[in-house]
Amino acid sequence: MTLKECRLHIHEALSKIYPKTEIDSFFFLMIEEKLNLQRIDTVLKPDLLISQDNLTTFLKIIKRLQNEEPIQYILKKTSFYGLPFIVDKNTLIPRPETEELVAWIIEEASKGKLHKKDKISILDIGTGTGCIPISLAKNLIKSSVSAIDISQKALLIAKKNALLNNTKIDFFEMDILNTESLPQKFDIIVSNPPYVRELEKREIKKNVLQNEPHLALFVDNNNPLLFYKKIADLAIKYLRQDGLLFFEINQYLEKETVKMLEMKGFKNIELRKDLFGNYRMIQCNNIL
Repeated sequence: MTLKECRLHIHEALSKIYPKTEIDSFFFLMIEEKLNLQRIDTVLKPDLLISQDNLTTFLKIIKRLQNEEPIQYILKKTSFYGLPFIVDKNTLIPRPETEELVAWIIEEASKGKLHKKDKISILDIGTGTGCIPISLAKNLIKSSVSAIDISQKALLIAKKNALLNNTKIDFFEMDILNTESLPQKFDIIVSNPPYVRELEKREIKKNVLQNEPHLALFVDNNNPLLFYKKIADLAIKYLRQDGLLFFEINQYLEKETVKMLEMKGFKNIELRKDLFGNYRMIQCNNIL
């Protein structure tokens, strides 16, 4: 089968499940990972023959895609903020909205009092793949970065990603809901905790619902800000003066999140929309 024929076959096999642009993205990822080819090669080398072994591999991948398994889990890799990351079913797949949160943190850390510091201490709570702390460590040279997760398996992936990206992160296995103290005080605390209510499951795509870890996704309908409240309580005690607290948030609960932070005593609360126009991130500080 030629490269051109393979592309046509993938579209025929997946057209009832995915839009054309997404199928193309699958195809380009597959040929890059398995054939070491780039997108332009589909134009320059349409008649390139694919070996039987590679064709067999492609057919297995297509079968898994037909079952709506995420391509990132199939290839065991993804990219985030321009960096490579290993992923598996013990970690959430990093999202573009979280990249926007990272960009905001870098923006804030690069100005004002934080920028003047010799070293900025950062803590990420619920780190998963480690995408947030690793991206911050790569882009904030004067930073000292720590990360927490309840999942030992997720931390193993995060540690591999730290090595992959040549970053030094201090990892801790901790259940944040049952944590009363942190290792030290920090200039920045950030978290993308579980925030999807059970009632919102109907909005979640099948490939996410059936594959990504529910522990990292869902919270009880009756207490959706459970993690935010706990992290805010810890931040009150463990943020340094002029320190910043950042959250990725549930777009349907922005007002409730702001009110909660106000009641906890945080100041200068700022919401920010993502590229899709939804309120998905928030920052505040403890300046009196």
